[in-house]
Amino acid sequence: MEYERLMGVILSRPNLLAAYRRVVRNGGAAGVDGVGVGQLAEHLRTHWSRVREELLSGTYRPSAVRGVEIPKASGGVRLLGIPTVMDRLIQQAVHQVLGPLWEPEFSPYSYGFRPGRSAAQALEQATAYLNEGRQTIIDLDLKSFFDRVNHDKLMGIIRKKIKDVALLRLIRRFLQSGILLGGVEQAREEGTPQGGPLSPLLSNVLLNEFDQELKRRGHRFVRYADDCSIFLRSRAAAQRVLASITRFLEGDLHLEVNREKTKIVRPVKFVLLGHTFTPTYKKGERATYRLSISRKSWDSLKRKIKALTRKTDPVPLTERIAKLNRLMRGWVNYFKRATGYEKFDQIDGWIRNRLRYCIWKSWKRPRRRYRAFRQLGVSHAWAMRYAWSRKGGWRLSCSPVMKMTVTEERLRQRGYQSFKDYYHHVRQQDVIP
Repeated sequence: MEYERLMGVILSRPNLLAAYRRVVRNGGAAGVDGVGVGQLAEHLRTHWSRVREELLSGTYRPSAVRGVEIPKASGGVRLLGIPTVMDRLIQQAVHQVLGPLWEPEFSPYSYGFRPGRSAAQALEQATAYLNEGRQTIIDLDLKSFFDRVNHDKLMGIIRKKIKDVALLRLIRRFLQSGILLGGVEQAREEGTPQGGPLSPLLSNVLLNEFDQELKRRGHRFVRYADDCSIFLRSRAAAQRVLASITRFLEGDLHLEVNREKTKIVRPVKFVLLGHTFTPTYKKGERATYRLSISRKSWDSLKRKIKALTRKTDPVPLTERIAKLNRLMRGWVNYFKRATGYEKFDQIDGWIRNRLRYCIWKSWKRPRRRYRAFRQLGVSHAWAMRYAWSRKGGWRLSCSPVMKMTVTEERLRQRGYQSFKDYYHHVRQQDVIP
């Protein structure tokens, strides 16, 4: 089906109002022009008439995106491109019209950046494949996918469906808009940096070609954005498939397979979306697999907790606890279907000790510590002993006197909630297999 006059639909008042609400709700930093989301309404009143005419005539030129390098836990950096709020509004309006046109063509085994699709569904499907006996997995890694998207290949796919010349020109210009990094604007001949509303849809449009090729070959797979896993029954089959799909990705889609990170693994070594898979054995039966939390996910959680409970940061206790609670709720809701909650007791105890360390540090001087201990019910002798102690702050925060005074109940009065309690609350609210 061809769509020849889409720009009028994109610029219709209902679509633009929906896009405006979405951009404002998402918030985010300002682009290269310094205009923030809070200034968008005034900015539109001043400039929208001109911008609309340029969009309809095909002469609109997007601003450069502001480049931000985000460190990866595995090393290196991920490049984000932050468009101006005007360009975010236009991209969102385009996405709202084009998304439903492509959605029926996308694979049911593609789960990233799609309405009604989630990481939980991808994990459920992967578990089902493993328990069907497809226990040799190609863990495919595309090298710097968002930085290497071939513009000509992507535009060729889009032209098969879209015939609106002004819209095609606009999408091409969004792809080619420069990136301002370190005060220098760099031209862009390939890639679609993460950060704009249109980038996820364009990545799915390109990778849908890969999905359809896998479907044509009869392979079982799960894809979430640029993370793809293919499930087979033998290592020989996996080696053959890996060689052939590498030729397809590099020859047909002009993408690069990261040969160092792409590997063929068994379930116990397979990590998907922060989860791994643990076998359960029954006598006379094949092992079945269930989700568990990967070591990297635990390590990442600990790093985030450390950052929020850094004793040298002058942050009020209630604010620290509020940030910890937000982290805890998001983390538990994401990993609630996995085993590993046995570690929550250890994590909770460690967090309480780190909060006690922050409190100890805030008391600063021995006299202040002595008064605090006395107010918390400690005897004169014990208050003197610990207030003037030469032991390190962390050792004292784990000491019996701090646990007896800065109790869990007192922390709860300041808003503290444990991982274990929240996990059990979530389990009661949801029906989790």
